[in-house]
Amino acid sequence: MACLFMVACIREPLLLRKSYPYSINRIKILQPSLTKLTKGVQMERISSKSDGKEIEEGSSEISLRRFDLSDVDDFMVWATDDRVSRFCSWDTFTCREDAAKYIKNTIIPHPWFRAICINNRPIGEISVLPLSGEYRCRGELECAIATKYWGQRIATKALKMVVSSIFSEWPYLQRLEAVVYVENAGSQRVLEKVGFQREGVLRKFLIKKGRAVAVDVVMFSLLSTHSKL
Repeated sequence: MACLFMVACIREPLLLRKSYPYSINRIKILQPSLTKLTKGVQMERISSKSDGKEIEEGSSEISLRRFDLSDVDDFMVWATDDRVSRFCSWDTFTCREDAAKYIKNTIIPHPWFRAICINNRPIGEISVLPLSGEYRCRGELECAIATKYWGQRIATKALKMVVSSIFSEWPYLQRLEAVVYVENAGSQRVLEKVGFQREGVLRKFLIKKGRAVAVDVVMFSLLSTHSKL
């Protein structure tokens, strides 16, 4: 899957989105055992041992941590790939400088945006955006992974890390949700594996890049009362 939940990155300022009920695709991520590590700044980290041969080159640890400006080259691996951006709201990055600005101005200040890492090296991203006001009980999920690592259950593992702790970390949160393009079958399967329920199709929900008419999307959700894996 490319961008797990179709909006993998937010290009518009967060303030413009405020509490719009269905701001496309994002979910919240928090993690159980947090280890402190230093890489210029102190960062949160969650890890999970892989199941043997699923990850290439013998890598054995999947973790989530905060992004740092020094991650720009790794970020460019998936952010410059049209296959990844296909299901995302953002356009493919073509300039390292723009990517660095995006990390500095959007990712780092984001309420909950983490790098999906193998042995501490970013190979994707996952984030949760809390809504506010009357929608504060909801969080929106987004995720994207470099094509080299598709089909290795990494997204599933990352999501499980999130679900295992997010509702206790954010006690006010009662619902995680993700909106997925109808044709993005891979992301839909991942969500279902983690326990998200398919709520239905939202018809003509948004204008997809390169299209003149609105497209249908599928809404998935996971409630705090059903978050035990």
